[in-house]
Amino acid sequence: MDSVYTSLTERALDIRRKARQDSLARVVIAFSGPPGSGKSTIAAEVVHRINAQTSRPTAVVLPMDGFHHPRNHLDTLPNRSEAYARRGIHWTFDAEGVLKLVKTLHVSRTGNPGVIMAPSFDHKSKDPVADALHIEPEIEIIIIEGNWLLFDRDPWKQISNYVDDTWFIDVEPTLARHRVAARHIKSGIETDWDAAVARTDGNDLLNGEEVRRHLIKPNVVVQSIEDNNS
Repeated sequence: MDSVYTSLTERALDIRRKARQDSLARVVIAFSGPPGSGKSTIAAEVVHRINAQTSRPTAVVLPMDGFHHPRNHLDTLPNRSEAYARRGIHWTFDAEGVLKLVKTLHVSRTGNPGVIMAPSFDHKSKDPVADALHIEPEIEIIIIEGNWLLFDRDPWKQISNYVDDTWFIDVEPTLARHRVAARHIKSGIETDWDAAVARTDGNDLLNGEEVRRHLIKPNVVVQSIEDNNS
């Protein structure tokens, strides 16, 4: 995957250089892909490589996990059982909250933004944590990563209008299944491999199909592969 890391790092820096010519303070990149595609890993590596070239951090990853609806909200839904079983599907997220944050980041490109707050997700409590993430004024490159950032349904489809670039990473479903099932075991969601695979097939892979089916055409598409050297 080193070539992917290199190309995306160079692309982000080139976008930032062009933005400076237009007197923009920062750039915002939306990075989408199915579950198990490696978005988080790649976004973190790109940010690491950017920050390694500067005396202070100028790039951050902003995950959208914090916009999961909390469990007390899911409990109010008429399809409560389905909501828990399919948690991670687009309608179990606060999509309006995501769009509001993206609009705020968009506006911050043209002025002194101050500190911008965003939620994170606590995997122990299985609930979001409000204002846990801080985007400091000196941050110049923000990579937002999440499954539904290029989803062609309202309000998600508006997001691409407020970012400087759109990236999509795809993955072969068998590789995604293995990665996500292993993640379920590691996190303690499941303790048995067969149960972890069943959970993956019944939720995460279905979400991946939905992400692909309703994808807004991205500016960049890369393919995730197993990288034993990374």
